[in-house]
Amino acid sequence: MKMILRWFPFGDDSVTLEQIRQIPGVSGVAACLPEVPVGEVWPLETLTGLKEEIGGAGLEMEVIESVNIHEDIKKGLPSRDRYIENYIKTMDNLGAVGVKCLCYNFMPVIDWARSSLAFPLEDGSTALSYRHSEVLEMNPVKIAGVMDSKAVGYSLPGWEPERMGAMAGDMEFYQKMSPDEYWNNMKYFLDAVIPAAVKNDIRMAIHPDDPPWQLYGLPKVIGNAENIRRFLKLNDSPYNGLTLCTGSLGASLDNDIPAIAREFSSAGRVPFAHIRNLHHHSPKDFDESAHLSRCGDLDMFEVVRGFYEGGFDGYIRPDHGRMIWGEKARPGYGLYDRALGSQYLLGLWEALGKLLGR
Repeated sequence: MKMILRWFPFGDDSVTLEQIRQIPGVSGVAACLPEVPVGEVWPLETLTGLKEEIGGAGLEMEVIESVNIHEDIKKGLPSRDRYIENYIKTMDNLGAVGVKCLCYNFMPVIDWARSSLAFPLEDGSTALSYRHSEVLEMNPVKIAGVMDSKAVGYSLPGWEPERMGAMAGDMEFYQKMSPDEYWNNMKYFLDAVIPAAVKNDIRMAIHPDDPPWQLYGLPKVIGNAENIRRFLKLNDSPYNGLTLCTGSLGASLDNDIPAIAREFSSAGRVPFAHIRNLHHHSPKDFDESAHLSRCGDLDMFEVVRGFYEGGFDGYIRPDHGRMIWGEKARPGYGLYDRALGSQYLLGLWEALGKLLGR
């Protein structure tokens, strides 16, 4: 297992590589090129320079999060083949710089949704939160405005400004698409890119829907164990895997996160894990919390034990952190709380190794 942190390059992050390097046990970062428009090829020269910058700080760049999928691929339009070809060229360039894992998602229109990016918690910290009724009252364009106003000057992956203009039309398009059509479009994509994943030794890792329930009539895919099984069977290659996000899947109280971690890690289909905790106020209302078990609804010892007993050997990053100690940073991606989370998770992993003898 390798512990990493997500990091945004080119001045789009309040956290520096030098600071990440000082967190004990953290070996690398999950990087990205957010300035490349969705559907275009990520340049090899830029990736090479990024790897050199990260390596120069004593860290690895073995995970990319994420190469976004063009909406035409999700829609199954004739133009999808051109965008899939570009995706494969990007994968070739990622392979050339030693990337081993590619996190992505297949969520239509909206990558993720929250009602607040800085909800005040009882201890004086702030965190991302979700109130279902508030989200339903806002259309995605209004949500985007709320998010942009609270992003403190940093980009928000999944809510890029260039996507907003087409959002209304995209949403209307999906109202006419059946769930089976959407699954077929995913299979078409997987069958095209998995050979490139094998060639470049890059494990594909799809991220769950966030939140994992229906919103605005859009297709939902990766939200429970049953659908994860169905997705992995679309292409049974070990290079077709899952980013197991405990926060996204854990938003649904119906999901048994330790069992999900154990099942899919045992199958060798989890190259990447995002681990965070959350606290529910109702089945569809929650705040993101500190990683510690007692701060939320997830038993983190049992969650990490599920990964450990399943033989997980991929990458873990502490997912969204709170804003604590007066830090000003991209919502969810400050230094302090994620650093604390990484140490807690590493402590659990070490304890499990000594208890279980592996």
